[in-house]
Amino acid sequence: MKNFGYFLVAAGFLGGAFATSLDVDNVNWMLFGTTAVAAAIGLFIYKRQVNALARSDTVLESNRTELRESIANIVKDLSELNEDGLTKGAVLRDRIDLKLREDLRRFADARESMVHLFGLQTYADIMSHFATGERYINRVWSASADGYDEEAEAYLKRAAGQFDEAKQQLLKAAESIA
Repeated sequence: MKNFGYFLVAAGFLGGAFATSLDVDNVNWMLFGTTAVAAAIGLFIYKRQVNALARSDTVLESNRTELRESIANIVKDLSELNEDGLTKGAVLRDRIDLKLREDLRRFADARESMVHLFGLQTYADIMSHFATGERYINRVWSASADGYDEEAEAYLKRAAGQFDEAKQQLLKAAESIA
């Protein structure tokens, strides 16, 4: 059904473009209106299917697991990076890319389910810390590439604090609905 919605949206837009290109001076408004309605119906069908899928129990449970595992891995990996003392140069950048990027992506991909699982305010609170931590990780990577190892080390610790706070809030939210 989602693909049918895609088809109607595409057909509606292409039909509208076709209707306006037939005659430069006079647009066939009946044809244009029909194609616009088809596109609107297609968009409605698509959005309805996407929302139904996002709220399905299987997707929510799968994303709950993804959120829990990925944030735990991020906190653990940042803790190891801070404890190892290998916070300089290319070694740090490589470890960030190898250890953190996949879990950052997994968490970001599953984040929409937090609204359905815990509510909008909890989503905002968790994502505020997550986004700040992610910005700090990017700052660490850039500072390391530019040779500012002290700044990279300081922001690596700040990132760890932000992700730890996001993890604590996620666990607290999960406990409150269990």
